[in-house]
Amino acid sequence: MTPDQIESAVAAAMPQTVEELRRLAAIPSVAFPGHPEEPVHAAAAMVEELLRSTGLPRVQRVPVEGSFPAVYAEAPAPPGMPTVLLYAHYDVQPAGDPAAWRTPPFEPTLIDGKLYGRGTADDKSGVLSHVAALRVFQGRFPVGVKVIVEGQEEYAGERLEAFVERNPELLRADAVVVADTGNPRVGDPAVTTSLRGLAAFTMEVRTLREAVHSGSFGGAAPDALAALMRMCAALHDDNGDVRVPGLPRGSFLGQGPTEEEFRKTAGVLDGVSLVGSGSLADRLWSSYAITVTGLDVPSVSGAINAVQPVARARVTVRVPPAGDPKTTVDAVAEFLRQVAPWGVRVSFGDLTVGSGFQADSGGKARAALNRAMERAFGRPPRDVGAGGSIPLVNTLLKQFPAAEILLFGAEDEDAACHAPNERVDLEELRRVATAEALFLQELAQS
Repeated sequence: MTPDQIESAVAAAMPQTVEELRRLAAIPSVAFPGHPEEPVHAAAAMVEELLRSTGLPRVQRVPVEGSFPAVYAEAPAPPGMPTVLLYAHYDVQPAGDPAAWRTPPFEPTLIDGKLYGRGTADDKSGVLSHVAALRVFQGRFPVGVKVIVEGQEEYAGERLEAFVERNPELLRADAVVVADTGNPRVGDPAVTTSLRGLAAFTMEVRTLREAVHSGSFGGAAPDALAALMRMCAALHDDNGDVRVPGLPRGSFLGQGPTEEEFRKTAGVLDGVSLVGSGSLADRLWSSYAITVTGLDVPSVSGAINAVQPVARARVTVRVPPAGDPKTTVDAVAEFLRQVAPWGVRVSFGDLTVGSGFQADSGGKARAALNRAMERAFGRPPRDVGAGGSIPLVNTLLKQFPAAEILLFGAEDEDAACHAPNERVDLEELRRVATAEALFLQELAQS
């Protein structure tokens, strides 16, 4: 097919692509404990249906131990052609507080060319960019194609890592396209060349057998919530830099966002300072970051005058590509034990870890992607980092060291991934799907 034919085919199919994204994003496929499992399985079934519609001859759901099923598809390579593995995930983050959403999180809503809803960007846009790109070829693919779409990346993606290690031949490929990142801005093409790893755990602090009256016991009884607050606050210095020994700042060689761009994208309020030291690229892509992402404490509504016996926090650590998540957890946990006041009892559990990634300079596949993205976006892509984690990527690199791993997608920095009012720009989705289809053709002709 010619580039013009590929571009026209993707554009003509966009109404169907958008409707299918709307249907998929309407399924609340939250794979976190405590959420219903039926919607997650429903999303897997729809992904299987979508991949069958592309003309791939082999499509099936495959079990993943301790997790939800992945959807796998395959088309053999034409003689002498390479094989490309396409990755995405169909599970999503919890919606959080519905009151923070301008539109219902699981009723995808189209506003000014953007589709709003949980998962419209992260990562159901990745699923649909693969589907839209593959449909262009009507079952006659220029290269070998494998697809793996997992169902628990947001909560425990390391379970798919174990699956890959046990089934290396199933996913063996010459190049891997990971559609779970995006561009700094809509229309600004980029390839993500580094990812931070992830380490997350739950910390529990106990001080009393049960809650006691704050009037009768306050001032002498050790408050678990006060202890937890002191411990969490100790993780950073007054400038916002991480205080944990053994977690140094890193440096990123490429160009990051300006402070003005970052403040606008992050929604930082006027007069509020950014935190940390070094360039924004260093802080966001190559350094450790620690965030308390949840607290189990009494709510303000209905609070009683009592000294609390127990309090819990969920702590997430972003780990530079060269860092080891398990060693990082040990360092943070030991630091928290050391700063715990009053001899409180501290325990840690519910550990989740995932490794980071650093791409090589690139080869034939990256060159083909550069040409494809320049055609789709009107300018060549640049290298960027990502502060988020995709646990599977480093495992694929270990299993297939000769494979080129390429990260790009429709999740631009304004997409509000993991936040209220998540959305995907539909023109960006069209360009990304076009670039992916052009890439498959370009790679075959390399």
